[in-house]
Amino acid sequence: VTLWTAPGPAGLTVSSTLVAEGEPDRLLGLIDPESDLWAAVEESGRFAVTPLGPPHRQLADRFAGLFPAPGGLFATGDWVETSYGPVPADGGGWAGCRLDTAREYGWGLLVEATIEAVDLAEESVPLLHYRGRYHELPA
Repeated sequence: VTLWTAPGPAGLTVSSTLVAEGEPDRLLGLIDPESDLWAAVEESGRFAVTPLGPPHRQLADRFAGLFPAPGGLFATGDWVETSYGPVPADGGGWAGCRLDTAREYGWGLLVEATIEAVDLAEESVPLLHYRGRYHELPA
């Protein structure tokens, strides 16, 4: 499970994300074309991707629209401002991406981006979403 954010700010929980190593590194993801995130990414041309861990279940649900967000999505928690968008201060690092292209793919929008910046924190356990439920890999 990842959190995508963009200047504005706007954000969306995204579980369909793939990183392709290379020169340069690339990122692919499926997002909702009607989301506030897509409007912000389209306008700014950049976004941040933060991998979430088990402590971030409520954060993931909030940005997916499944948990209340009084005051807005970014009203609670600590955030670090970056030129790619705000990132959670307690996240497992983040990647700054430049939008390359996007196209309809099924019911979603396939976003292709170039990874321009990487800030990795300590190794952490990823939060997985499978068949409608969160799961953790054993540590």
